[in-house]
Amino acid sequence: MATELEIKLSVSDAAQAQALEWLSSRPEVRPGKTKSLINRYFDTPSADLNRAKAALRVRKAGDDYIQTLKTRGEFVDGAHRREEWEWPVSGPELDLSLLEETPLNSELDLSSLLVVFETNFQRQVLWLEEGQSVIEIAVDSGSVAGNDARWPLHEVEFELKSGDGRKLVAWALELAREVPVFLNLVSKAEQGYFLAGLYCPDVAHQSEPLSITEFLQTLGVCWLLDKPFPAGQYDLSRVAAAADTAGCGELWARVIAELAKGTAVRELAESSTNMGILQLQLATGGQ
Repeated sequence: MATELEIKLSVSDAAQAQALEWLSSRPEVRPGKTKSLINRYFDTPSADLNRAKAALRVRKAGDDYIQTLKTRGEFVDGAHRREEWEWPVSGPELDLSLLEETPLNSELDLSSLLVVFETNFQRQVLWLEEGQSVIEIAVDSGSVAGNDARWPLHEVEFELKSGDGRKLVAWALELAREVPVFLNLVSKAEQGYFLAGLYCPDVAHQSEPLSITEFLQTLGVCWLLDKPFPAGQYDLSRVAAAADTAGCGELWARVIAELAKGTAVRELAESSTNMGILQLQLATGGQ
């Protein structure tokens, strides 16, 4: 088992091309491999893995197959921290014996697992080295498909391989100042479950003031559903105070004014750099 620390940014097709060009021009960045990845995700017919906040897939990369189990983990200081198990396998089918030493073995009926959706994309890898920190940057372009539905996938992921985790947010923020990005707490797996009709989150109302993480999570749900953020339904005082502390109070005011007008989250995220910069600055403020 390993622990994965990463930041995932959703982008438009055009912004992704700009991001790749900007990243490639930086002296700290060197090119890596480009590969096509075919990913089959497994769950029970009633999506028990998703409810257990886990994702199970078999990935084909070239001639190799890798079986991976990930927990949804937690969101800390702008990055996802997850537990992850990986095993090489001989083909595209699951090896259930590998799951015997994981939490799934005691929680689920593994015999009922089946393919529920796929994510297929080309990944261009870049390596960023700064001081003692090494970050893998994955530029993913392809699609998510489930239940006869398909939509485009364009992401830039920063994953810490060694060194200081704060570098992830620092570099993501540098990119956000160059091109429009969206700090997305909705994973590829959750997008697939949504298209497969096995996951349909709701923009839930709550009376208590939203924390930063709750605000970012709600933005992610609105992005997934392609809906406006219902700003008038929430107490955003904690987020506003955090924005002032982070020195981005004016940016917060501009973004929340746009959201209050009813601008869809996805539209706002793709139309300017304001959303991504605000999200990343808020994320460094913690919970």
